[in-house]
Amino acid sequence: MLRSLGQRPVTGSDEDPRVAGLRTAVYQLRRELAMLPAEFPDRGIAEDELAALASMAVSGAPEIPRLRRSLLLVAGAIGSVSALGRGLADVRSAVELFGEPPRD
Repeated sequence: MLRSLGQRPVTGSDEDPRVAGLRTAVYQLRRELAMLPAEFPDRGIAEDELAALASMAVSGAPEIPRLRRSLLLVAGAIGSVSALGRGLADVRSAVELFGEPPRD
C-alpha cells in the first residue's frame, strides 16, 4: 500500500498509481454505462465527460480542476441511475486521490 499520495510505485513503472486507478475506474464506469439498456436525458453528457476523464487519464497529467468539473457533470448526469452508483463512487474516489485544486 502507498504511504502518501505523492509516492510512486517501485515496480519499474513510472506511472502515477493515481492515474492508473483513475483510468481503471473510468473504464469500468464507461463499460457499465454502455451495457445499460435504459436511455435517460443526460446520457450523452455522461458519455462525453467520461471520455474526457479517460483522455486525461491516458495523458498521465490530469488537471485537478478539470477532473473535478468532469466528475460533477458525470454525477449530475447519472447520479439517479442506481445501477451505476458503485462505478460512480469508484470514479469519485479516484478523483479525490488527486487532492484539492490549488487555490489562487
